[in-house]
Amino acid sequence: MRKLYVLLLGLLASLLAAPAHAADNGSWSVYPISTKVATRPYFYLSADPGQTIEDKVVVANKTGKPLTFRLYAADAYNTARDGGFAVRTLKEKQRGVGVWAKPAKARVKVPAHGKVTVPFTLRVPEGAEPGDHPGALVALDERIDRGDGSVALGVQRAVAARVYLRVGGPTLPAVAVEDVRVIHHQPLVPGFGDSTATISYTLHNTGNVTLDPKVELRATGLFGRTLLARDLAKIPSELLPGQRVRLSEPWRGAPQFDWGEVTLTASAKDTRESASASFFALPWLLAAVLAVVLVLGVVLLIRARRARAAARSVTSANDAPAGEPREALRVSSQAPRR
Repeated sequence: MRKLYVLLLGLLASLLAAPAHAADNGSWSVYPISTKVATRPYFYLSADPGQTIEDKVVVANKTGKPLTFRLYAADAYNTARDGGFAVRTLKEKQRGVGVWAKPAKARVKVPAHGKVTVPFTLRVPEGAEPGDHPGALVALDERIDRGDGSVALGVQRAVAARVYLRVGGPTLPAVAVEDVRVIHHQPLVPGFGDSTATISYTLHNTGNVTLDPKVELRATGLFGRTLLARDLAKIPSELLPGQRVRLSEPWRGAPQFDWGEVTLTASAKDTRESASASFFALPWLLAAVLAVVLVLGVVLLIRARRARAAARSVTSANDAPAGEPREALRVSSQAPRR
């Protein structure tokens, strides 16, 4: 059976912080070379369009045997599942840092318990858009770990040092909340069982800088009663420019019978936007009863209208003048003149 290869990048959300603040998976680590001032956890770079930056990345081997890595630059994005920080694979199309940054070596061999420092050049093109362009420098182990062979799955491992590049020019922080939906999970019988709901929405960075967003949730019922008001915790700490993340929030103790509105308000530095969705909570049994009553009502209404129409037709026929049929018969029975 053909093997399916999965690339696991060791830089999702938060990486293990070694003393040198390196991206680390226990076997090797990748991090910026230390400056005379301090150790850098990531690459924080700034440049204007057309400018070139030179820097160095360190790949350290923590195992007792030599390791060889494919070294490449990649663009970053937010994962769809939870908004974590991730980077494109070697075979995916790159548009920003993944194209602009070039390590001096495409492959490096690192001795056991040793490290290798590799220079790289980052050239920002003249037409580069201003704002943040996140990415990473990735050290990929090209070997395929097939495990015990019991499943058709191979694994490649990689570790990456994040690159936070800001291109000079106007910056625009902007966030939007899109496609808010409320799905109720009602008990069959009113009053028996818990009523819950799931509120889902899309958080969209519509600006050109990385955001640390906050989201407030508020639900109101009939007559404006406040049913729910809280700040949400499961929010990506870094929402990258142009990225959309689909998120959901459970609502325990949601009303079993109510009509209202859910409003989500996202905010970050210098930006704040809201979006709402209406909801109608109704227990399943009551909903089924109302549906049956509605169907019966429609059927009875149709029958009543048909009965009235038939009655009007009979009445119209009985009220017609008695001479009209004979006149019609007389005219129709005349023979043509010769």
